[in-house]
Amino acid sequence: MPLFDVRDLVQYSQGANSTDVLINGVHFNLTALNLFSYKLYSNGTLSNSSKCYLTFDAFQPTMLMNGTFMNGTSCYAPYYDIRGRGSLGITFACLFAASIIFTLVNLRKHGRLYLRSVKRFRAIGRRWTWYWMLFVAACGIFSGITSVDVDRDYLQSIAIVLQSFFYYLMMPGLLAVVWEAVRHWGSWQERQIYDEDAFLLPQDDRRGRKEFYMPLVFYLLAWLNFFMTIPRSWTAIELQRSPQQENAKAKPCGTDTRFKAAAVLAFLAWCMICYSLQHSIHHYKPKHRGPWNSFGGFLHYAPTKFLLTIPLLLIRVGYAFASAFDWTISPLRFNSNAGWMYGLGYGPTLLIIVVFEIWGSLDPNEDRALLKIRAERGRSIDAELGVKKKPRWWSRMTGEHDDYLTTEQRLKNIMSEIGGRRATTRNLERAIEMGNMPAARPSVDENPFPDEAAPAYSNDGPVLPTIDSDATMAQSDRRPELCISNSDGSETAVSERTMTTGASPPQRVRSMLDV
Repeated sequence: MPLFDVRDLVQYSQGANSTDVLINGVHFNLTALNLFSYKLYSNGTLSNSSKCYLTFDAFQPTMLMNGTFMNGTSCYAPYYDIRGRGSLGITFACLFAASIIFTLVNLRKHGRLYLRSVKRFRAIGRRWTWYWMLFVAACGIFSGITSVDVDRDYLQSIAIVLQSFFYYLMMPGLLAVVWEAVRHWGSWQERQIYDEDAFLLPQDDRRGRKEFYMPLVFYLLAWLNFFMTIPRSWTAIELQRSPQQENAKAKPCGTDTRFKAAAVLAFLAWCMICYSLQHSIHHYKPKHRGPWNSFGGFLHYAPTKFLLTIPLLLIRVGYAFASAFDWTISPLRFNSNAGWMYGLGYGPTLLIIVVFEIWGSLDPNEDRALLKIRAERGRSIDAELGVKKKPRWWSRMTGEHDDYLTTEQRLKNIMSEIGGRRATTRNLERAIEMGNMPAARPSVDENPFPDEAAPAYSNDGPVLPTIDSDATMAQSDRRPELCISNSDGSETAVSERTMTTGASPPQRVRSMLDV
């Protein structure tokens, strides 16, 4: 049955009596129909505003006296074949699903760390682009799949709402994809300069303050775009069951002030992206004087991926702005030309993702690129100073992998050069140890404990004690001894330390702590 262009009330066909009517060859009780407020419409539906049943061709429902329908088919069931909108929707859904695989590969490639994380350059900054791409691809998948039911449903219902919901949800995510790519490119340029001279780019200057406030302004615009389009009543979009209903309900909702304001906010966010790219080129690339030279320098230093994605994003924003004013090309209209929506809506979105996927596979990991820059800078400095490069096996033998070591590991390597481990082992022990030290011992004939003290003064002045060097510095293998007088007048030599008679082994002093 062809799709009806009108939805007007029609009169029931007369049945067997005054209370009997015929609907598609089936007898219905007129009293029961009036009791439950059922009316027959010219598009072949029987509805009471809460329930709707098809009543044409092979659809022949029957109604009991209590209002229950048997063999009834809902008006919102799939009836038509898939047309252009559904076919293109499935195609784009498959392409968005395939892009997720490449996005995850690039996320792993560019998100891995090969250097210690620095607070000024967080690792999450380089990953946000790929996170937003996953979000946009997921929205594209859901929106493309639900477009099939938009084509197949006899009357529009929740399917067109879901497709429109995820379609408009892609806009703030797509803006964030391009923004994060541009912002991180500027951060990468800053990081290369910072790695060469950490004091050249302070964070408290005018440039640093701009880079602090620009993301806040952009995300404010993106979130306002989100709140202008998503949190709303989408019920009116379903009411496209007749031209009169479409013009009275769906069109005013799809072209209201909120959609227009969201399009303006999206354009302002796009302008912020362009300003961020110009800001990065101005501060991190060689400057050019004059407007034409500045524009030429912008085109020269701007990466090719941005020269492709920023115009594509403008096409997407421009279509959102145009559809907010012209209902005939709006993606909210179920029977609009699919070329407008997929050519200017889904197409630029997918192309932006493809461009970033290609450049993501070509660009190296930033940590690895920075290591190569450091190595090249080190070779140039060595060449200026005349330092010859050590062979490759040297770093493996000595562990001099300075680019990959932490501060603690560098300190451990430095300590290992002077001994490492305990402070009294290896080189330190050999340097501090003093060897054997001979101990002084008094002469055997000298009595250290005289009975009478020596006179402190004489007629000529004070008397100083004299020390016989030969007596005090005896052989190193003899200990100092004391001579003790016995009762029979003989003397016995006694060790100073043990106070025992007889000879003892010589004292060996290994360090100053033993003296």
